[in-house]
Amino acid sequence: MLVAATTALALVPVLTTFFGLTFEEAVAMAMLHSILLNASWCIFGEPYAPGWVTPALPFVLALIASEAYPTPELRFQMMTALALNFALLLAVLGITGLGAKLIKIIPESLKGGIILGAAIAAFITVFDLDDQQNFLSQQPFTIVTALVLSLLLAFSMPLQRLQLRFRWLARVASFGLLPGFVAGAIVGSIAGELTFDIKSGWTLLPLGSLWEKSSPFSIGWPSLEMFIQALPLALITYILLFGDLITGDEVLRDGAASRSDEELEINHSRTHMSLSIRNLAMGIVAPFFPTQGILWTGIHVVIVQRWKQGRQVMDSLFDGISCYYVLAIPVLFYYLPFMTGMRPLMEMALVITLALTGFACAYIAMGKANTPAERGSLLLSGVCLALFEPWLGLLCAVLSTAALVGFAGESVTARKAKAEAESS
Repeated sequence: MLVAATTALALVPVLTTFFGLTFEEAVAMAMLHSILLNASWCIFGEPYAPGWVTPALPFVLALIASEAYPTPELRFQMMTALALNFALLLAVLGITGLGAKLIKIIPESLKGGIILGAAIAAFITVFDLDDQQNFLSQQPFTIVTALVLSLLLAFSMPLQRLQLRFRWLARVASFGLLPGFVAGAIVGSIAGELTFDIKSGWTLLPLGSLWEKSSPFSIGWPSLEMFIQALPLALITYILLFGDLITGDEVLRDGAASRSDEELEINHSRTHMSLSIRNLAMGIVAPFFPTQGILWTGIHVVIVQRWKQGRQVMDSLFDGISCYYVLAIPVLFYYLPFMTGMRPLMEMALVITLALTGFACAYIAMGKANTPAERGSLLLSGVCLALFEPWLGLLCAVLSTAALVGFAGESVTARKAKAEAESS
């Protein structure tokens, strides 16, 4: 319950800073996004632990922070345009089956460039201290403490080796981001950066005023120009989403080998349509792109690993998924001790989310290139996508890939992987 609700609240500082929402209105939007996420398995029967298309988040933050969208109304309209474009793209590619064909055509170096672009954009958002709205400059001791500890526990190889020798260290690492949050909260309190004012009781969320400030039915619909400007970012997000879909399938197939007693239906056409419906609903009710994805990889792996242990441990995969989602929605969003206790930590949660996303995207992207040409194309694509507006960035990425790697036939990376598989 705490993990799901806390993660959902990471967007609250963005919504209050860039979109002019009050804290309560931002929490209301986070709750609506969580309910739509919950619909993935509860209504549509998707066997995945759903989550954001997190690598697309840095692109979105860079877009809304640009001078092209100076007001909250224009930024919400762009979020609606992105969501509706993405919903239409998902519906068309899902119904026609063109999605899988499109992904096969795209070279691995271009996919890697898109992922690396997300990493660069994430790090720019986190470490751009010249930006007056930068959260790291506002809470340096809090965020640096939490960020360093979270990165070490998640990625440090020396620390992973030490976990084999010291059982207490392995137990601490098993809590994921929680030790970083706790350490950041303690240091921030000592440094005077965080002040807690925890209140008791329950509250009502201002859904009506949220609707008036964000819904296109209230503030107006996006212009045709906005829909055109949003198209390349929707395409980029689809490529990122498809990678999540493949990952989710592989994890499920691995688990299904141990659970012949429960048959899971993997249906990509249904997945595309359910995602389309969720993004359509999000775009007209509480527009912020890209919170409606298919997979929360870390939680999905944890649930499936436990599901593999048998019916006596987890009766159904959906029992495990519900523990992370349905019990936290919408109870904790109305519970004042949780909301007021989390309020000072939300900026830290967002920065950690972006930094870990950037780190993970970077090492995934680097693994998609093996030749000098592929590495150069990947780096150039990533930089262009991170620094330029979406159409120009995507155009530069496609041109550099075509010139340095090419689109015809198998890529060098694919041929090398195939040769290694055959030799082994």
